[in-house]
Amino acid sequence: MLKTISVAHSPDADDIFMYYAIKFGWVTPTDAVFENIADDIETLNQATLKGEYDICAISFALYPFVKDDYALLKTAVSFGEGYGPKLIKRKGTKLKRNFKVALSGEYTTNALLFRIAYPDARITYMNFLDIENAVLKGEVDAGVLIHESILNYSDELEVEREIWDIWVELSGGNLPLPLGGMCLRRSIPLHNAIDYENTLIKAVDVANKNRKVLAPMLLEKGLIRVDAGTLDNYLDLYANDNSVMLSEVQYEALDKLYELGYKHGFYENLIRSKDFLIPSEYQELRNS
Repeated sequence: MLKTISVAHSPDADDIFMYYAIKFGWVTPTDAVFENIADDIETLNQATLKGEYDICAISFALYPFVKDDYALLKTAVSFGEGYGPKLIKRKGTKLKRNFKVALSGEYTTNALLFRIAYPDARITYMNFLDIENAVLKGEVDAGVLIHESILNYSDELEVEREIWDIWVELSGGNLPLPLGGMCLRRSIPLHNAIDYENTLIKAVDVANKNRKVLAPMLLEKGLIRVDAGTLDNYLDLYANDNSVMLSEVQYEALDKLYELGYKHGFYENLIRSKDFLIPSEYQELRNS
C-alpha cells in the first residue's frame, strides 16, 4: 500500500504552478501518493512550527525555527531580483516613526526585514489578501503587499519603500532576495526523503519547461486568482529557471538572511543553509 505524504503549499500562482505537474499526474513519486493542501503562507509557517505536514512551503525566514525537525529542500524556491514585497500607503500621506503597519505574518521574510528596518513601527498581522483594503480604509497607516498583490493594487495607493531596497541596504547588494521555499520532515526515512525531493525537483522543472501548456490549464480550471497577463508576469518573477534548484548565489543569499536575523536578535544561533539539506549524495553512494 502506498504511503500518503502531505504536501502543503500556498494558493498563490507560483506555488500552484510549481506543484500541479504532480496534481495532473505528469510527475509521481515512486512509492507514495502526494496529498496537497493549499493555505496562506503564514498559516503554513505556523503549521510547520507545529509539525503538521510532511512537506511544506515556508517563508525562508521561518527556517531557523524549524531546522531540527525539517530539512530544507533545494527546489520550489522563490527569490526576488530587483523586486519583491512592497510597503504601500495612501497617496500623499507621510508616515510617522511609529506608524501602524499590516504585515502578512510574524515569520514571513518581509516581516523580518521590515522589523529590522522599522523597529518603532506598530505591527499588526493579517491575511495578505486583506492588507490592501486595511490601508485603504485607514485601519492601518501602511501595509506590505506580497504575492500577486504587488502587481495590481489600487491607484489610491503608492509605494513608500520596496522591501528589495531594504534587503540591498542590509545585505550589501548583489544578492537575490530570499522569499520562500519548502522543507521536509526529518523523521521521513532518508531514501524516501531523497525520492520526494527529486519528485518535486522534477515537477518544478517540468512545469517550467511546459509553461505554455500548464499555465492555460490552470487558468481554464479556475485554479489561479489572476488573469492570463498577470499570471505570465508573476511567473516571470517567481516561478522560473531559478526556482528549480538552489544555486550558489541563492545559498549565499540565504546565509546572509540568517546572518542578519542572528545579528539583530531574531535567531538564537547562526546557521548555514547547506548544513540543513537532505544529503542526496547518499543515494549515489548506495547505487555505486
